[in-house]
Amino acid sequence: MTITKRLGIGYAIMAFVCVVLLVWLWHHEFVEEAETFAARGLSDIHKDTAAEFSTVCFLGVIPVLLAFGWWWTRRALAPLRALTHAAEQIQSNNLRLPLPRSMNDDEVDTLAAVFDSMTARLDASFQQIREFTLHASHELKTPLTVMRAQLETVLRESESLPDEKIEWVESLLDEVQRLAKIVDSLTLLTKADAGIVVLERQPVALGELVREAFEDALILAQPHRVEVALDECADAALLGDRHRLRQLLLILIDNAVKYNRPGGGIHITLGEKGGAAELRITNDGGTISTEAQRRVFGRFVRGENAMGKVEGCGLGLTIAQWIVQAHQGSIELRSESGGKTAVIVRLPLAQCAPAAQAGGVENLAAV
Repeated sequence: MTITKRLGIGYAIMAFVCVVLLVWLWHHEFVEEAETFAARGLSDIHKDTAAEFSTVCFLGVIPVLLAFGWWWTRRALAPLRALTHAAEQIQSNNLRLPLPRSMNDDEVDTLAAVFDSMTARLDASFQQIREFTLHASHELKTPLTVMRAQLETVLRESESLPDEKIEWVESLLDEVQRLAKIVDSLTLLTKADAGIVVLERQPVALGELVREAFEDALILAQPHRVEVALDECADAALLGDRHRLRQLLLILIDNAVKYNRPGGGIHITLGEKGGAAELRITNDGGTISTEAQRRVFGRFVRGENAMGKVEGCGLGLTIAQWIVQAHQGSIELRSESGGKTAVIVRLPLAQCAPAAQAGGVENLAAV
């Protein structure tokens, strides 16, 4: 319960008690005593009526004073409520947003100044982290590219190598490619955090992209003996970045395949609902806990069924969430009956999408 509510309840209780006492005093002085004196024939004794009336009126001012005190308390706490509301809106991407200040040098104004200073330091720290990640990713790309080229050269000239050496080189190449993928993912997310990745806003036939992704899913699922079905595919159209939307579909389908069970199934549905395109991808890989559903979109977060079993670095769903949010949509992971997990993406249709943004697509490698 907030301080304002506690104070309001206290003021209300005190005002109620005062009103009850005031009513009782009025009734006692002007009704009961008058009746008692009249019954005894002592009507002339009660001569201080004006003084008693003034006393009752004076006591009646107390509830008014309490109401004024309540109004003044709310007025004094208003800057604190505004500060609380503004602080709730602070995220890692708007740390530079100043908090409201009354500029009257009271405790609340001092607290707002301290918060502003703290968020400024946090913003500087986040900026340093982003710069470090970008620089580190950039520096790692060159040696990884060189290593990959050298290993591929060795494989092309592997006629004289024994089989165990070839397997060793192929294993190294896989790890280098995995590291390169992680570096590309970190670069993309860091640039997205910094707001320097600009998406195209052009008409995109989402139904066509889903059908293309379905063909890719058939190829990805074949080695895992997983069946893929396209149950519904509406001709939804929206304004967006075709490259990023296709990347989103590949991430979700790849996850549905990797986290499925052998012989399981994947169901893909694209429909229209409430002015938005709704994409649902369901797999038979089992349900996930409520706690995991809240954490799964975090960076480097992997489910319990993935640790040591499924390749990955825990950045795919983070990138998927960024792509969806960049298109003013929403994404959620939901456990369903029958040991199934569904990922649901909602994207605004073309007539409901915002106006196109200026700028081109950042030339980044697909993850």
